[in-house]
Amino acid sequence: MPIIEVSGLRKAYGGRPVVDGVAFTVEEGEIFGILGPNGAGKTTTVECIEGLREPDAGAVRVAGLDPRADRNALTRILGVQLQESELQEKLTVREALELYSACYPNPVGWRELAERLGLTGRLTARFGKLSGGQKQRLFIALALIGNPRVVVLDELTTGLDPRARRDTWTLIEEVRDSGVTVLLVTHFMEEAQRLCDRIAVIKRGRVAALDTPAGLIRHSAGGTVISFAPSRPLADGDLAGLPEARTLERRNGRLTIHGTDTTAGAVISLLARHQITPHQLRVTDATLDDAFLELTEDREN
Repeated sequence: MPIIEVSGLRKAYGGRPVVDGVAFTVEEGEIFGILGPNGAGKTTTVECIEGLREPDAGAVRVAGLDPRADRNALTRILGVQLQESELQEKLTVREALELYSACYPNPVGWRELAERLGLTGRLTARFGKLSGGQKQRLFIALALIGNPRVVVLDELTTGLDPRARRDTWTLIEEVRDSGVTVLLVTHFMEEAQRLCDRIAVIKRGRVAALDTPAGLIRHSAGGTVISFAPSRPLADGDLAGLPEARTLERRNGRLTIHGTDTTAGAVISLLARHQITPHQLRVTDATLDDAFLELTEDREN
C-alpha cells in the first residue's frame, strides 16, 4: 500500500482554486518530487499532507493516518523542513538539536546527524549568528532527528553553495536508502533529476504530468536534439521520413531536429547516403528543464 495517498484534493482562497483535484500516491522508500512554478499549488498541497492546512475537499492519508484527525500520531512518523522557518535567535545549534531530540521516542543520534550535515563546528553558535546555508542545514537536521518514516523537504538546498548542495543530495540519497520516504518540493531541476524516483508536475492546481525524470524527458518534444550545418542542402522530402522526429528548424544554415535516439541514428544514416557532411554536429539529450518548460509554458501568460 502507498505510504502517501492524495485523491481529489481541493483548496481555494477567496473563491479562487489553488489546488483543484490533485491526486497521486507515493510508494514507501522512494523520493517523490513535486515541481511547479510559484502559484501552482505545490506548497498548499504539501501543507495539506502535513496537516498544516485543512483541504476543502478530497482525502489525504499518510501511512493510513488522516493528517488532521490523527495529527498527534502523524507527528511521530513525519519530519518536515518548511520553505521558511525560524528559531529563537539566542538558541544554539546544540540546544535546538537536543530540544527536538527530546520530543521523539526514538530519535536519531543528534551528534551523528550534526556531523553528517557539517554542523559539528557550530554547535555552540546561536541561531541568529548562522549563515543562511547553516540555518538550512540545521532545519534539515531537525526534520530528520525524529527518525521519521516520511520526511517532507520544501526547497531543500536553497541558500546552499554548490559543494554543500551536492553533499546534501548525497545525504538525502542515504536517507532514502535507509527506508525513509522523501517528499521533495524544489525549483532546482538538476536536484529533481538527480534525486527523484518519480515527479508530479503541478499546473494551475492540477497534476499536469506524473512520471520518472527520464520518462518526463523522454515524452517531451526534445528528448534528443540533433543540430548541424549540412555541407549542402537537404530537401524537406528527405527529412520527412525520419522516425520519431517531432520538430524541425532551419536557421542561419543550421538544421535542428528534435526527436529521439532513433531519430539521431536515422539522421546520420541519411547524411551518409547522400554524402553530406554534418559540420559542427551536436547530439544532446534534453534535460528535465526542457520537459518542465514544455509542460508549463502557457502558465505565465
